[in-house]
Amino acid sequence: MSKAQTAPTTPWQLYSIVVLDPINQHPKSDAIAGRLVISATRLVSHPQFLRLSLRVRCSIKEKENVKGNDELPPVLSGLKVDESEQTGSISKFENGLSSGNGIDEVGFDSNWPPWKNVPDRYKMIGTTALAFVICNMDKVNLSVAIIPMSHQFGWNSSVAGLVQSSFFWGYALSQLPGGWLAKIFGGRKVLEIGVLTWSLSTALVPFLAGYMPGLILSRILVGIGEGVSPSAATDLIARLIPLQERSRAVAFVFGGLSVGSVSGLLLAPPLIQNFGWESVFYIFGFLGIAWFAGFQFLDGQPSVPLKSFPDESKSESGYPNKKVTTPIKLQQLPAALKEVPWRGFFEYPPVWAMIYTHFCGSWGHYTCLSWLPTYFSEELNLNLTEAAWVSILPPLASIFVTSIASQLADNLISNGVDTTTVRKICQTIAFVSPAVCMTLSSVDLGLPPWEVVAILTSGLALSSFALSGLYCTHQDMSPEYASVLLGITNTVGAIPGIVGVALTGFLLDSTHSWSISLFAPSIFFYLTGTIVWLVFASSKPKTFSNNE
Repeated sequence: MSKAQTAPTTPWQLYSIVVLDPINQHPKSDAIAGRLVISATRLVSHPQFLRLSLRVRCSIKEKENVKGNDELPPVLSGLKVDESEQTGSISKFENGLSSGNGIDEVGFDSNWPPWKNVPDRYKMIGTTALAFVICNMDKVNLSVAIIPMSHQFGWNSSVAGLVQSSFFWGYALSQLPGGWLAKIFGGRKVLEIGVLTWSLSTALVPFLAGYMPGLILSRILVGIGEGVSPSAATDLIARLIPLQERSRAVAFVFGGLSVGSVSGLLLAPPLIQNFGWESVFYIFGFLGIAWFAGFQFLDGQPSVPLKSFPDESKSESGYPNKKVTTPIKLQQLPAALKEVPWRGFFEYPPVWAMIYTHFCGSWGHYTCLSWLPTYFSEELNLNLTEAAWVSILPPLASIFVTSIASQLADNLISNGVDTTTVRKICQTIAFVSPAVCMTLSSVDLGLPPWEVVAILTSGLALSSFALSGLYCTHQDMSPEYASVLLGITNTVGAIPGIVGVALTGFLLDSTHSWSISLFAPSIFFYLTGTIVWLVFASSKPKTFSNNE
C-alpha cells in the first residue's frame, strides 16, 4: 500500500482516506477484503469545532465476516466512528457522497467517460484545438459559398471582395484588445466568448445576406470572435504547459487551423450542392455553439477574472509558478490597462523581431490562401474541381509537418539545446522553404502542373515550422504577457489580409504576371523576415516593467 501523505489541517479542506487491500499489510484483517473508502465530511466551521466523522461501506458478506475480528488493522487505529454523529453529520452529505464525490462502491471502478483520468491541462489543450478547427471552418466557408451567393444577389467581384475582406477588419481590430483581455480575465473566458460570438454571427449570415451593411457587420463580428482566440489560446498555454511540452501544445492547438481548413473545404461543397449555401452557415455555426455549451463542463483554468504574476522560476514539475492571484473588478480595468508595460515592449528589439516576422509570415499565408486556387485554375490550366482539391493539399500536408516539427523542437530543448537556438532553426525552415519553392515555381522550368503543385505544397507545408518557432516565442519570453505580445504581433500580422490580398490583385491586373504579383512579394518578405529573426530574435525570459 502506498504511503499516505499528511493532509493539511485547515478546516475548509475535504479529506479522503482510501484504504486499499489491507490484507497485504495486516494479516488479521482478512475479513476486510477488497477496497474500503473512508470519506470525511467537509467542515466549514471554526478550527476548534473540527471533528472527523467517518463512514465505511462494505458488502453484506464483509459485514458478517468482520464480526469475528476483535482488532482492526493498525492503519485504522485511532479512528473512531461516532454513531450519534453519523446520523446527523453524514446524513447531511449523503446525497453528495453517494453521487461519487468521495465514495466508490466496493468492486466498482468508474472510468467513464474515457477522458476522465486525462490531466486537466490536456483536456483544455484538446478542446482549444477543437475550437480552432471550428474557427477555420467558419473562416473558409464563405470562400466557397461566395460563388452561389454572388450569383443569387448579383454581386460583382468588387462587392464579393468587400464581403470577404470585412472579416479581416474585425480580425485586425480585435487582436490587441483580445490579448489584454486574456491577460486580465484569463484565456478560458476570452476563448469561450470569442467562440460564441463568431458562431452566432456565422449562423446569422443567411438572414443578413440580402442586406449588405448587416452582412458586412456579421463578418466583422466573425473576425472579432476569431481574432481574440489566438491570444486566448496563447494565455492558456503559457499558464498551463511547461517549457518541455510547449512546442507540441502550440502545434496541436494551432494545427487545428489546418484541420479546420481541410474540413471546411471538404464539407462545404457537398453541403451547398445538396442543401443550399445557407446550410454551411447554419451547421458550422451550430458546431461552435455546441462547443461553447460543452466547454462549460470542463475543469481547468478558472473563468473568474484573475490577475496573475508568474514567477520566472519553475516548480519541480516544470510548470510555471504564480506569485500572486487576485481578483480584478470591472472598475479596475482602466488601471489594469495602464499597468501593461507598453513602453517596455516596444523598447525591446526581440519584440520588434516578432512583429516583423509575424507580418512576413502572414503575407505569404494570406495571399496564397486567397489566390492559389485562381493560380491553379488560370496558370496551370486545372479545372475548378481539380483546383479546389489541390487547394486542400497545403493545409493537409501542414498537419503532418506540424507534428514532426513540434516533436523535434521539444526533444532538442529537453536535450539541453538553447531555446532561442531551437526557435531560430524552426522559423528559418518555415521561411526559407516556401521562398525556395516559390522561386522554383515562378521560374519557367517547363515542369508539368502537378510537379509545380507538389513543389508549392511542400514549401507551404514546411512553413508550419513557424508554430515551433515564432508562435512559441511569446510564451518563452513572458508567460505573464504572452497573450498581449501575441495581440501586438497578430495585429500587424492581420494587415496582409487586408492590404496584401488586394495588392496582389492590383499587381496581377497591371502586370498579368503571377511571378511578380503573387510570388515575388512573398519571397521578399520571407527572406527579409529570416534575416531579422536570426539577428534579433530571443526566447530568453524577460521581466517587463513600466519602470524600465
